[in-house]
Amino acid sequence: MTVTDTAHHTARLLCWAGSDPADERAARARVAGALRAGAPPPPPVPGPVRGAVVTTAARALDDLAAAPVRRAPAGGPRPVALLLPGQGSQHQGMATGLYRDEPVFRAAVDDVLERWGAEGEAIRADWLGTGTGPGIPIDDVRRAQPLLFAVDHGLGRLLLGWGVTPAEALGHSAGEVVAATLAGVLTVAEAAALVHGRVRAAARVPAGGMLAVAASTRTLRPYLSGQVAVAAVNAPRRTLLAGPRAELAAVTARLTADGLTARPVPATTPFHSPAMEPAVAAAEPAFRTPPGPPRFPVRSGYTGRLLTAGEAGSPRFWARQIADTVHFGPALTAMLDGGDRLLVECGPGRTLSALAHQQPAVRTGGSTVLSMLPGDRPDRAAALDVAAALWCEGHDLLLGDRPATTPSPR
Repeated sequence: MTVTDTAHHTARLLCWAGSDPADERAARARVAGALRAGAPPPPPVPGPVRGAVVTTAARALDDLAAAPVRRAPAGGPRPVALLLPGQGSQHQGMATGLYRDEPVFRAAVDDVLERWGAEGEAIRADWLGTGTGPGIPIDDVRRAQPLLFAVDHGLGRLLLGWGVTPAEALGHSAGEVVAATLAGVLTVAEAAALVHGRVRAAARVPAGGMLAVAASTRTLRPYLSGQVAVAAVNAPRRTLLAGPRAELAAVTARLTADGLTARPVPATTPFHSPAMEPAVAAAEPAFRTPPGPPRFPVRSGYTGRLLTAGEAGSPRFWARQIADTVHFGPALTAMLDGGDRLLVECGPGRTLSALAHQQPAVRTGGSTVLSMLPGDRPDRAAALDVAAALWCEGHDLLLGDRPATTPSPR
C-alpha cells in the first residue's frame, strides 16, 4: 500500500502485513522488489503481523529494511477517538504544507472557505501569504476561528477518507462544531454559517484575552473579579481564565505576585467569560437547521456527556458556547472511562495532546495520543505517521490512489 508522489523527496507511506513473522518478511520483500522495479508496491493482505514506514523515494529501500515489526492486538485495535482543538492552537503558516501536498485536505479546506465567498478568499490569502494588503493577524477572531474550523475539518476529512470510523469525537470550544460536522450532525454549509455568525458576533465584543494558569479552579476562585471568569477546565491544574483586557491584566499581576504560573493564550477576544454575553443573542440566529443523525457519537466539551438530539438542534446551545465554560478535562476523562482509545488530535500543534497526557489512562499506556500536525516535521510526513500508527494498531485503511475529494457525512 502506498501513497504515491512523483517528487523524489516527498513523503510516502508503505504498509505491509503477514499472517506470521515469515509471511511478514515475504510481504516486505515483495514491497522491496516492486520499489527496485519502479512499480507500485502490491496492496497488502491484512494480517496480525504488520509494518509501516513513512519515507521518500530516495530512502524507501533503506527505511523499508529498517522498519520495525508490530503485532496487532489480539483483541482487535483500540477504537479511534478524535480530538478537535479550538482557539489558541492556531499559528502562522499552520497546515500550509499539507494544503500544498495533500489533495483531500486541500479540497476539504476549500469547501469550507468557499462558503464565505470573498471573505473566505481573504482568509485564504492571509493564511497562505498570497494577499497584497496587510491582512488580519492570525490571533484575531476573524482569522483564528474560521481557519481553525477549516484546518480541523480538513484533517478530520483526511482521516475519515482513510476509512476510519471514530468511536467518538470531542472538541475543545470551537472544535465542538468541527466534531459535529465530521459526525454528520451538521452539514459543512450549516457549520460554516454557524461559525460565521459566531465570529461576527464575537468581533463586536470589546478586546479581551485568555490566560492559562497552572492552578485548580478552587485555587483561582479568589482571583476572579469583574468579568474575569474560568473559561476552561482542561486538567486538574490546567485552567484557562478569560475577561476584558484591563481586568485580565490586573488578575495576571495578582497571580504573578503570588507566584502562580500564568501565560497568555493567543486570543484577542474574551471567550467563555461574561463579557461574551452580548454576543450570544447576536449569534443565535445563525443556526436554524434541524440536525442530522450522527455517524458516530460526539461528546460535548461543555457538558461532558454525549451530545443529545435536543442539544444538537438547539440554536441556544450553540450560541451559548462562546460564553459558557469549557469542561474539556472532565469530558476527556469520561471518554477514557469508557475504555482505552487511540486519541488523534486533528488540528495544528499538540495543545490537546499535552492535556491528554495528563490523563491516567494515557500515562499508564492503556490509551495512546497521536498528533496529525505536531509542528516538528513536514506536514505530510506527520499526517502519514498517524496513518502508519493506525495501520500497525490493526486498523485496515483505505490508502493508495484516492480521489481528490471524499464524500461528506451528509
